[in-house]
Amino acid sequence: MCDPDTIKPEPIPGLPEELPEGERILWRGGPDWKSLAMHVFHVRAVAIYFAVILAWKVWGALADGAGAAGAAASAATVLAFAAAALGILALLAWLIARSTIYTVTTARVVIRAGVALPKAINIPFAIVKSAGLNVRPSGDGDIPLQLTGPDKLAYLHLWPH
Repeated sequence: MCDPDTIKPEPIPGLPEELPEGERILWRGGPDWKSLAMHVFHVRAVAIYFAVILAWKVWGALADGAGAAGAAASAATVLAFAAAALGILALLAWLIARSTIYTVTTARVVIRAGVALPKAINIPFAIVKSAGLNVRPSGDGDIPLQLTGPDKLAYLHLWPH
């Protein structure tokens, strides 16, 4: 069992330990939960999917002669599942955004992420070949990093970052 008194808190939010001598923080930030929901969890596509199912169920109920009451009952079932699915995706996006800090220092990029099990991933500039900027019309965007060398980071370790 873990002794709570032995758990070392973060000395600087987003960093697992103090910065080495001469290194300083250039930028620190985190993802926006709404952007994560839209671009990582694709809530718009999920909502459209449920809207198509909703229209199909209502049209089918009306075509079968169920009337307005039957169509409303079919719609209520689909709407309940849609609300649950979209709510879960929005909650995941909010939790991930709340628990993630990106830090850029003079020597590296640090990604501290993890809802249940926080981890810090250090990416030294020595292995960063290039960095890009993909800005969306909404003003948010992505900063893709291309790494050099044989060592790579596993996709699942970094998802959804």
